[in-house]
Amino acid sequence: MFSERETEKIYWAIVKNPPPKMEDTLTHFLKRNPKQNKSYAHIKEVPDSKKAILHYKLLKNLDNYYLLQVRLETGRHHQIRSQLSAIDCPIKGDLKYGFDRSNPDGSIHLHAKRLTLIHPVQKEKICLEATPPIDVVWNACI
Repeated sequence: MFSERETEKIYWAIVKNPPPKMEDTLTHFLKRNPKQNKSYAHIKEVPDSKKAILHYKLLKNLDNYYLLQVRLETGRHHQIRSQLSAIDCPIKGDLKYGFDRSNPDGSIHLHAKRLTLIHPVQKEKICLEATPPIDVVWNACI
């Protein structure tokens, strides 16, 4: 189902800077560097890159951060982290992709909010939702 794009994955990301638009579609070509365990986002196709598409929407302005809803169209290595960093919106706590300091527990503020899929036997839509972790910043989003 995942490889056939028969699922919908929604994430929440808390980012440092406001995005350039209230909502947008980002298309990049991601090139993975296995030695660094990092993916680099390029505007144009480069050798060994893979096309990556995501859609974001600004959900909330917090005191020092911004809550984005992200819907993946493709699923690439570190796609959300890399693409948001490419538009100067690093995820809170994500040192690898441009945030200035880590979270005390080493986590990043990226949350798999919802997964929607069609049941393989019953053919009914299933929607699984997860509440964000208990945290001062996440609590401000609810």
